[in-house]
Amino acid sequence: MAYETEDRETQYCFPAINSSCIKTKRSTHEYNIMYVFFSVLSVWTVFLNLLVIISISHFKKLHTPTNMLILSLAVADLLIGLIVMPLEAIKLIETCWYFGDTICRLFSITMGFLLSASLSNLVLIAVDRYVAVCHPLLYPQKITTARTIMIISVFCFFSSTYNISIVTSTSQRKYTCYGRCTIMTTFALTIIDVFLSFQLPCTIIITLYLRIFYVAHQQVKVINSLMRSGKHLTEGSMRRKSESKAALTLGIIVTVYLFCWIPYYILSLTLNTRMTSVIAYVMLWMLYINSALNPLIYAIFYPWFRTSVKHILNLSIIFKTA
Repeated sequence: MAYETEDRETQYCFPAINSSCIKTKRSTHEYNIMYVFFSVLSVWTVFLNLLVIISISHFKKLHTPTNMLILSLAVADLLIGLIVMPLEAIKLIETCWYFGDTICRLFSITMGFLLSASLSNLVLIAVDRYVAVCHPLLYPQKITTARTIMIISVFCFFSSTYNISIVTSTSQRKYTCYGRCTIMTTFALTIIDVFLSFQLPCTIIITLYLRIFYVAHQQVKVINSLMRSGKHLTEGSMRRKSESKAALTLGIIVTVYLFCWIPYYILSLTLNTRMTSVIAYVMLWMLYINSALNPLIYAIFYPWFRTSVKHILNLSIIFKTA
C-alpha cells in the first residue's frame, strides 16, 4: 500500500498527495510478528465472547437479569474483537490510515460506542448486584429480564447518540497530515468526556460495590455462624450466600476493567487524546485486551459457563436440538 523512494529512506502513505503522512519503516520480520499477534488476539477475543453469547442465548435457565447484562457486555466485547481490534491493529502496524475520512469517523463512533456500552453494562451490573445483595426482597419485583433488556436498549441509544455528537462536533484532520485517523478535540471537551464517560460511571460503580461488599460480608458472617452452630439454613440464606459470591465475581470483572481504563483516561488528559507514543498505544490496547479477559473470568468463577462451554465444544447442543 505504501510507496517507497529509490533511496529506500522515506515511505509515504499516499505518494500522489503532497500532504501525505510519512510511513514508519518496519522490517518484514517485525511486520509478520505484529500481524500474527494482533490476529490471534482478535480471533481469541471473538471466540471467547461468542462462547458466552451462545451459552446464555441457548440455555433458557441462564436467561436471568444478571446474565442479560453479561450477554450485553459479551456482545460489545465481541464487536471490539471483530471490528475495532483489526482496524486499530492495521493503523498501528502500517502507521497509515488507508480507508478514507468517512470510514475514519465511523470507526471512531463505533469504537467510542462499544467502549461506552461496556462501561454502561458495568454500571448496570453494579446496580443489579446492589439490589440483589442489599435489597433481596425487592429484587424479584424490581429487576426482571424484560425490564433489564429495555434498560440496556435505552443505554445503548444514549451511548450511540453521545458518541455521534462527539465525533461530528470535532475536527478530524486539523493540524495533521493526510493518512491519519485522528479525532482532534479541545481540552474542555476532553474534560467533559472524561467526566461523563469515566469519572461519573466509575464513582457510581465503586460506591455501589463498597456497599455491596460490606453487606455481603455481614451476611456471610451470619450464615457461617449458623453453620458452625449446626442450625438449618433456609433457602433465603443460601440464596444470599450465592448472591454474595456472584457479587464478588462481578466485582473482580469491574476491578480488572477499571485497571485497564484508568491509565487511558489519565493519558487522554495529558496528551489531549493524541495517541502517538508507544506508551499511549499500550494504554489504548489495554482497553481492547480487557474484552478478552472477561470470558476468562467467567470460566474461572462460573460453573454454569464451564458446563455450557463443554456442551458447545462437543456439539451436544446441536444434536439435542436436532
